[in-house]
Amino acid sequence: MRTLTAQMSSTGQAWRLYVVLYGVPDWPTFRWERSGPVPTVAERRRALAALGYEVVPGAVWSWTEDSRVPDDDSTPVVLIASVVVRGRDGGTA
Repeated sequence: MRTLTAQMSSTGQAWRLYVVLYGVPDWPTFRWERSGPVPTVAERRRALAALGYEVVPGAVWSWTEDSRVPDDDSTPVVLIASVVVRGRDGGTA
């Protein structure tokens, strides 16, 4: 089973969920046009399904934060969540 990473991020405006596909110019992306609340796990699951992916059984979302400007921790925080996914058919989409 080949797995990939899905990430969800926000810079304080809309939330974006995307599947990281190295070497591919346009990653599968889903966007919520809201700054809050954070999309629920159920909303994320539905968005991934719409993109042709699912969370790998047993995988959990992890969160990290970053600065909008690298190496400047006084800039607004960028929240990033990630989880391991696979294609909905058990492989890659």
